[in-house]
Amino acid sequence: MPKINEKKYKEVVLYLAGKLGGEIRGKKKLAKLLYFVDFDFYEKFQKSLTGDVYKALPMGPFPVTMEKVLADMVDEKKIALKFKKERVDFNPTEIYIAKNKTECGFSKEEQQILDRVVLKYGHLSGKQLEDLTHAEAPYIGTAPNQEIAYELSFYRGTNLNEDA
Repeated sequence: MPKINEKKYKEVVLYLAGKLGGEIRGKKKLAKLLYFVDFDFYEKFQKSLTGDVYKALPMGPFPVTMEKVLADMVDEKKIALKFKKERVDFNPTEIYIAKNKTECGFSKEEQQILDRVVLKYGHLSGKQLEDLTHAEAPYIGTAPNQEIAYELSFYRGTNLNEDA
């Protein structure tokens, strides 16, 4: 199990949901938004924001403790989980609805990366985010089902000085 900052992790989820109209539609979308938060933050500041470990799964990078953190948040009534059948041949979409506002303040640097991710990726679907992550060096450079090294973020060519 990675050494995650659980309080910060939960605050990030609540912040993202709050900025996206109070909810995040889909487990894949949330996983990819967390990936961009952590890998952008690492690329700029040499540390992860949540502390989670990402695996290179078939649908892209996936944070290994995300489901446990979300289950805890549901138990704590910080988020509600709703399932919506959107297409006949697909599993129902998991919708994460923020029940609380974020409690802790983020540093200026954390806020900058979170806002950048919301602006740049928040409007995209899980599938669109999956396609983007599949084209990035950290995913390409990692064997299937293995841990993605944060150091690979330096090969992404991200312009973190741009606003979006």
